[in-house]
Amino acid sequence: MAGSSIMENLFQRTLEDLIKGLRLQLIGESTFISNATEEIRREVKSTDQHTKSIALQKLSYLSAVHAVDMSWACFHVVEVMSSSKFAHKRIGYHAASQSFNDNTPVLLLITNQLRKDLSSTNHFEVSLALDLLSRIATLDLARDLTPEVFKLLSTARVFIRKKAIAVVLRVFDKYPDAVRVCFKRLVENLESSDPQVVTAVIGVFCELAAKDPGSYLPLAPEFYRILVDSKNNWVLIKVLKVFAKLAPLEPRLGKRIVEPVCDHMGRSGAKSLVFECVRTVLTSLSDYESAVKLAVEKVRELLVDQDPNLRYLGLQALSVATPEHLWAVIENKEAVVKSLSDDDSNIKIESLRLLMAMVSESHVADISRVLLNYALKSDPEFSNQILGSILTTCCRNVYEIVVDFDWYVSLLGEMAMIPNCQKGEEIETQLVDIGMRVKDARMQLVRVGRDLLIDPALLGNVHLHRILCAAAWIAGEYVEVAANPFELMDALLQPRTSLLPPSIRAVYINSAFKILIFCLDCYILQNEGSASWYSDNLAGGQSDLLSVKNDTEAAELATCEGSNDEQHEDFNPRNATESSEDLSVKNDIDRVATHGQASTPPTVLGKKNSMHESIVSLLNRIELIFGPLIANQDVEVLERAQNLLSLVQLIKEEIIDNLVQSVVDIANKKVTRVTAIINLLRDAFTTELGPVSTSAQGRIVVPDGLVLKENLDDLQAMCGDIELPSSSSFGTGVPHLTTTSDTSSSNLLKNEESGPLKESTSLIEHRKRHELYYLPSEKSEIVSDEYPPAKKDKKRANQTKPRLALVRLDDGDVAPISVKRPEPRDDSLSGAIKDVLLRSETGPCMSGSSRSKNHGHSHTKERRHRGKEKIVEGEEHDQREKKKSGHCRGRRKTHQRAKSPVNVVSHTPVIPDFLL
Repeated sequence: MAGSSIMENLFQRTLEDLIKGLRLQLIGESTFISNATEEIRREVKSTDQHTKSIALQKLSYLSAVHAVDMSWACFHVVEVMSSSKFAHKRIGYHAASQSFNDNTPVLLLITNQLRKDLSSTNHFEVSLALDLLSRIATLDLARDLTPEVFKLLSTARVFIRKKAIAVVLRVFDKYPDAVRVCFKRLVENLESSDPQVVTAVIGVFCELAAKDPGSYLPLAPEFYRILVDSKNNWVLIKVLKVFAKLAPLEPRLGKRIVEPVCDHMGRSGAKSLVFECVRTVLTSLSDYESAVKLAVEKVRELLVDQDPNLRYLGLQALSVATPEHLWAVIENKEAVVKSLSDDDSNIKIESLRLLMAMVSESHVADISRVLLNYALKSDPEFSNQILGSILTTCCRNVYEIVVDFDWYVSLLGEMAMIPNCQKGEEIETQLVDIGMRVKDARMQLVRVGRDLLIDPALLGNVHLHRILCAAAWIAGEYVEVAANPFELMDALLQPRTSLLPPSIRAVYINSAFKILIFCLDCYILQNEGSASWYSDNLAGGQSDLLSVKNDTEAAELATCEGSNDEQHEDFNPRNATESSEDLSVKNDIDRVATHGQASTPPTVLGKKNSMHESIVSLLNRIELIFGPLIANQDVEVLERAQNLLSLVQLIKEEIIDNLVQSVVDIANKKVTRVTAIINLLRDAFTTELGPVSTSAQGRIVVPDGLVLKENLDDLQAMCGDIELPSSSSFGTGVPHLTTTSDTSSSNLLKNEESGPLKESTSLIEHRKRHELYYLPSEKSEIVSDEYPPAKKDKKRANQTKPRLALVRLDDGDVAPISVKRPEPRDDSLSGAIKDVLLRSETGPCMSGSSRSKNHGHSHTKERRHRGKEKIVEGEEHDQREKKKSGHCRGRRKTHQRAKSPVNVVSHTPVIPDFLL
């Protein structure tokens, strides 16, 4: 065995040999590491401590650099840790800190070894044990080793004491009852004359105060003394962090600390300390105007500094000031805007956040214009961040800051035109949402949608397909306010639309279907003489607008287009007032139809012929473009194209080919089958779509007799042959068909088309078989189509352009956010600290009156405490402290029940009067 160990030592590769071999290997890195790991497995089983430690050292390197698993060697780590040689012990401790965790099975084996090393006279061994304890301490280790850590908190060796202070943070976290043993000794180290010890203690309290600052209010005098006397910038930064947590809890504390904080901010040349002073003032001392002004001046100096790191800190300080001091951001607006063109991406993002924080109703347009200009010349990533910020800010609280929706709709169109725009989904959602909510913005929506649809360059950009989908939907849904429906149809019938995906192409076809119904309805109304004649040439795309609806609709649309009648005399057959010439023509025609003594005026016949030619040309183009789609593989495109082409074929056969020549014949002609179909579709498409609340489904009362939680196992068998419809681009649902045509038309359609409707017949049969799963039809209620009234804002009453009416839902427009409740935090640490501070009757945490009342008892307690230092034991000391604290709490409860005002200990942390 001795010879074997000697041979292993002679031919064993060291860590340096392993690294060299890894760099020069030719067999592949993974193969080399695998071979080295097998070699380590053999070496680590050696009985020689040196061979074992070298193998463990190589394994630690492979685990750290190449993520090799070393959990299998945990027992060998414990063996090397117990070596008597410090060189071997150091390797073992390093391997343990690297591989051990709470689930390591051998943790219980190292408790005695850690206790032995913590009590060693070699301060290097003590340092190794403290370092390991700070990394892997568990509840058992912290409980068992608390007495040793307590002793080290008062050791004369500063190198050890500062490490023991740092370990206390981990011990308190894992074993809160250690507070009762170590907290007083930890507080005493705040008065140490050694700056390293004070730095360590302040670091520990800074971390503790971040979790529960209220427990450390009694220590404010000690922190204040360090704030005034210390010259160490690092210590001052930590103290400022502590006071930033404590000042909001005790308003009187701010009066005392604001002066030293301002002194440090004005005199210090360290930018880190100045920044921490600025942040403390802006977050916790914002009620002191002079301090805030000084902080803003320091922020301005940081913003113009040449160092990008300091400029970033200046922007961060402004972001801290934004919630309560927005004026500070506005004063530095130029520097913030200039930062948008900085080379550092972090600076650009921070400046963008600040600009969006400044947005309000008064200057949302100006800021958006500036940001849009920067988006045009920025890289794609930052450009999309700018667009996303504008979209998110403007739609917040249902477009709260948007006053001019025409401007905002135009802005959305400009965003879509920006190169590298990838916000198609957000722009699509907002275009559709504004169309549903804001009636007065629909005309501008149609104009912007037309501009997007007629641009062939946008069809090849996959990121804009969703925007084109929204534009096509808007063109079909709000065609009645369009200046020229034929332009919209030309845009939808472009040959390059074949580049679009099937889902978008289906929306294009559906919108073309709606526009065609609109044009045919106007054509039929003209031929029947039931509406006013058009005054412009339809083939040229120009016509005055006629009123075929009620007086309310005519008045609405007249206000929308009143300013544009002279500029846009385009085709819009439903939405304009009648001219005197049209009225005379109408009266002449009525007289001819009534008395049969005169013929139709030649001008009217000429306009009718032009309209006829335009309709024929439109139908031919639809057949040309959508004809090949009959063989399309997508079911949505195929079905909609077939519906559209079937309607076109029917129109051409029954109306266009049988054109009548005189107005009298047209007036006397009966309602045809095609007229009834077009009237039905017209009434269906004129049913207005509005926004739907996210909680609408929850407000539906479950009918009596409808079982929702039982007897659903057989649904799969009953509905297995029924295919669910595919989802569309928008969540608006299928429009409800409300038939408003006369009874004869309805009966005609029912008699002639009852044969082909096999699907509806099967649905009726399915309902009869499975009546249980259907809602009863006799209980349907009439739902009002009225929009809820828009909320009025008194602030916007004096603006030059009034805010357009915006539809808001009564129960909110956003989905209810499920707030995740924070898990109950184990506040046993805070409770233990409060008990220690409230029970303590000596030191800086007691007021003058309490100190004078309990002076004699404090001496007794100090003597008892000094005696405990020599023979302190963790478990026994713990039990005594628990019994004592329980007895005191019981006495306090008894006094409270008896309502005795004498000698009642307050549970509120006490700050000495001389500080406040």
